[in-house]
Amino acid sequence: MSPPNPPFSTERPDEPVFAAPWEAQAFALAVLLNQKGVFGWDEWTRTLAEEIHRPETEARRYYEHWLAALERLAAEKELAASAELAARRDAWERATRATPHGRPILLENDPLARRG
Repeated sequence: MSPPNPPFSTERPDEPVFAAPWEAQAFALAVLLNQKGVFGWDEWTRTLAEEIHRPETEARRYYEHWLAALERLAAEKELAASAELAARRDAWERATRATPHGRPILLENDPLARRG
């Protein structure tokens, strides 16, 4: 198993640290939850390392591991139920598929969100 891609490169300091806005948001959320006392850095790093080293997640990019660790801790800490997290993940997937190329992906683009 190869190590995950690092969040930034010291070889090209002029390149953005985050490849997409959601990566910056995941990073900021982890920092905020730590500051609010939801989890300590030791618990965060242990959870993130476990997600990185899961064999079935080898193809994930670095911040996809972050997202998985955040979702796992949110469920464990009962910040959100696993079913709620799965439903939201599915809604983002549908919104992604429904969004024309080059347009911002918004949760409102989920075709099921328009029903009701």
